[in-house]
Amino acid sequence: MSRLRSLELWGWAALLALGLAAPFLVYPVFAMNVLCLALFASAFNLLLGYTGLLSFGHAAFLGSAAYVTGAAAKLWGLPPELSVLAGTAVATALGAVIGALAIRRSGIYFAMITLGFAQLVYFLVVQMPWTGGEDGLQGIPRGKALGVIPLDRPLTMYYFVFLAFLGGFWLIWRTIHSPFGHVLRAVRENEPRALSLGYDVDRYKLVAFVLSAALSGLAGSLKALVLQFASLSDVHWHRSGEVVLMTLLGGMGTVVGPSVGALLVVSLENYLADVGSWVTVITGGVFVVCVLAFRRGIVGEVRALVARSFTGVKKPSSSSTSG
Repeated sequence: MSRLRSLELWGWAALLALGLAAPFLVYPVFAMNVLCLALFASAFNLLLGYTGLLSFGHAAFLGSAAYVTGAAAKLWGLPPELSVLAGTAVATALGAVIGALAIRRSGIYFAMITLGFAQLVYFLVVQMPWTGGEDGLQGIPRGKALGVIPLDRPLTMYYFVFLAFLGGFWLIWRTIHSPFGHVLRAVRENEPRALSLGYDVDRYKLVAFVLSAALSGLAGSLKALVLQFASLSDVHWHRSGEVVLMTLLGGMGTVVGPSVGALLVVSLENYLADVGSWVTVITGGVFVVCVLAFRRGIVGEVRALVARSFTGVKKPSSSSTSG
């Protein structure tokens, strides 16, 4: 176990080094987009992978925060850090309202309630005059962080996003490994048993939902500053389906899995853009292959393989199990 722990620490160090070197290896805007969607997928995984709640409306938090951040920076003239806080705060409040109503139901009914609210947010974004309608909110200024650090430079903007990503990712990691996170797992595995132990299951679900919405809002706020526009695609239900795809591809219930899934999906969309609508077909094919070959997702299967190699546990052969 000590060797496995040491390997895990080295893995985190390698990921940190890769994050610091990323803008020198790939196009910085691409790297920032991956970080934003990786944070979005990680926030969604906190709800699905650790609480067992499937939401089809998480695009509402990503998109609403993007629009509010854009309006705060462009129309109200707020600095970038306050604009991001404003967008995150709106997403958090929206998550509290939607979560308080959605957790009254479970399963497919919970998913449909979140989808219904997301469509309501989409309709409001289309109708409100300050959002730009189908054209989106364009020309969002990046401004200066803390009033002195210009974010117009790609490298400066990248490390601003990377720092925010690390903060959000650390919060998710800390939540998962806290007593609160253990209760969430208990709710996911056996909700009646958690109730019988005296836990207020609805309260835990609501807190997890609001936290997931807040971090999704943070991702949307950063994305608006990176791309300097907020579009209807950020609040469309396709975005909610896309984050489910990222989570399942990378590994539901793993810390790094959703980030790997986000990297895979964004890379396919970016580097296969020339094939047009066939990107969706290719992404779907990759998803089918991964689901059939990697039932626990990419990171889940890799983690299981490493654990077996270190513990020496081998899968029993067919001859030994036939009896």
